[in-house]
Order: sequence, then C-alpha cells, then structure tokens
Amino acid sequence: MSDAATLSPDALARACADAMWQDDRASQGLGMQIIDIGPGRATLQMTIQPHMVNGHGIAHGGFIFTLADSAFAFACNSHNDRTVAAQGSISFIRPGKLGDVLTASASEISRSGRSGIYDVRVTAAGTVIAEFRGHSRSIGGALVPSGTANAT
Repeated sequence: MSDAATLSPDALARACADAMWQDDRASQGLGMQIIDIGPGRATLQMTIQPHMVNGHGIAHGGFIFTLADSAFAFACNSHNDRTVAAQGSISFIRPGKLGDVLTASASEISRSGRSGIYDVRVTAAGTVIAEFRGHSRSIGGALVPSGTANAT
C-alpha cells in the first residue's frame, strides 16, 4: 500500500476506499460496487435482487438504507481518518423495484473536529428514490499508513 503522505487527495481517497473494501463483507455480499470516490464523496451502486424485495413487491427499505449507509461510510472515510456513523436517517421518496440499479451518491456537507455531516441521494435511472443524512464521528487512526503524519 502507498504511503499516505505522498498521495494526492483523490489518490488517498481511492487508497482508503480500497483498504475499506477489502474487509467490507456486507457491501460486497449485497453486490455493491464503488463507482466513484474522492475527498468527501462516494458513489456506490447496487441492483435490487429477488431476496431484497418485501411483501409489497418493492425493495425493502433496509436494503436502500444499507446502500446509502455504505456510500456514507466510504465518503466520510476518504480523508484517511477512521470514521464511523453516529447517526443516520432516511426519507423514502419512491419505491425501488426488482431489477432496479440503485445509485447512492454521498457528499460531505460539513466536517469539523471529530464530527461530519453527509448527504446521500439514492436514485434509480435518474429518479430520486431516497434521501439520507448521516452524522459521522472520527474514532482515530488511519486506513492508509503514513511515514510522517496523517495526510488529512
């Protein structure tokens, strides 16, 4: 793995995502893919599969929340500061359907000290499915080693 102090912000965000993805069995197990990553932002996709549909024949909200939460996690960890969710909420706008490719795009709204706020928009074919807001908390440590100092 590259030394964090020598990486550009975009390359550092990618290296952090790669380090997290390696052990992220939840996101991998649901078939998520990282589409885009950068400082304070992440876009993930997931296809609604038969086991993700509820008794109403629509995507179970928990799977939509999980996709949004994963995008949030990759965005808030893109600065090489280990970060976890402190709180997250979601508003469902429209139902997801079997076979829909959902895209969750997370962006940093605020980051100060150990706290951050991130918004995630979940879409299907350009139509908004849900809006998520997450509050993050830094727990210390780096995802990518640095030879001198934390490269955040």
